[in-house]
Amino acid sequence: MKHVFFYDETEHSRKINYETVTATNYHDNFITGIVGWKIEENKYVSDRYVAFESKYDYRKKDGELKSQTMKTKDFRLGFASLNSHTIGFYEDLISLFDKKVIIYFSVSSKIEYIISQLFINYHNSVLVNIDFMKYSIIKAINVYQPKKVIEAIYKEPKLFVKELCSFLKERIIINQSNNILKEKENTAFQQILILLNDTEVPKKLDWSYFASFDDFEKLLTEMNIEDYKLIIDREGKKSHTLNSAIEVGLKNVIEEDSKNCIGIRMADMLIGLISRLMQSLKVSLRGDYKTGRVKKILLDSGWFALNQRQIDLYKKFYRVICVNNNYWYKAYAGIYSDDLIAFIGFLQFMNRFKNIDDIKNTNLKMQPEYYNAFVCE
Repeated sequence: MKHVFFYDETEHSRKINYETVTATNYHDNFITGIVGWKIEENKYVSDRYVAFESKYDYRKKDGELKSQTMKTKDFRLGFASLNSHTIGFYEDLISLFDKKVIIYFSVSSKIEYIISQLFINYHNSVLVNIDFMKYSIIKAINVYQPKKVIEAIYKEPKLFVKELCSFLKERIIINQSNNILKEKENTAFQQILILLNDTEVPKKLDWSYFASFDDFEKLLTEMNIEDYKLIIDREGKKSHTLNSAIEVGLKNVIEEDSKNCIGIRMADMLIGLISRLMQSLKVSLRGDYKTGRVKKILLDSGWFALNQRQIDLYKKFYRVICVNNNYWYKAYAGIYSDDLIAFIGFLQFMNRFKNIDDIKNTNLKMQPEYYNAFVCE
């Protein structure tokens, strides 16, 4: 065995119902992470992580340092919200993921799992792009949060399709009051309605566990890694995650309790940080579209009111996510990839600043506009 990898995912990420989707802290993204290294680096990585956990022993809960120690309020304005006391924790955490540590993470929409099953027997053709239609449905549900559609997700598929059709028809009527901006959306919704009328509804909707492992297997192929072990956080008697990894063709896969496995705890902390920052970005960029009014949404300029330590922290995190072990399959997104694009784009945008003068000299109040243009491009 030449490499060892460790898998974890955002806590309770598969639990979804109307209450969770409409809650203020709801995160539509199902985020998974894998960290690994060459087996000869095991002592080097382990010793550094043990020292990190010892330094922040007061943050442990039930004997473990877990991602729950990262408070959502600390990221209200991204790293700009971190004070001199809390920023040291994240500086130390990010420094653990150097070039010797291989990382992989995936970001998928929970709603996408449901929509993909409705169109499992449909494929792209010259006449119809099914992926575009899936994207439009997923985004519409995430943006407008139609109550009846979301309530129907866990009732029965036929009811879900019926409510989805009713919602799309209602949106088309509302959008007609703002046809200049909503013409393309209406066209997409009309095409979706035609397809939904002919959809073969499955008997039940269920979760798919394969996407994150499927692309991790591609990463292993890309890196020419054949001799490895994958250790997954133990989740219960049914071992859904373990079985999914085996079914996509991964080998030497076992389960372990995170209390006994440093690598799983590292993966948990990595996706915890990714999740907190991504969720804060999403909340800050979320508009109220229920009335039908369209308004340009920008980040608060406070996101860019940074000191030098905060700028440097963004640059360090950028290197972990975008530079170190920079393979094509290092990051995975589903069809609905908006949040991952906003996250990666934000790190790229912040990495352009060398110091606080770079921000001040280009007008702090205009930075939200500049980021918006950057990430759209």
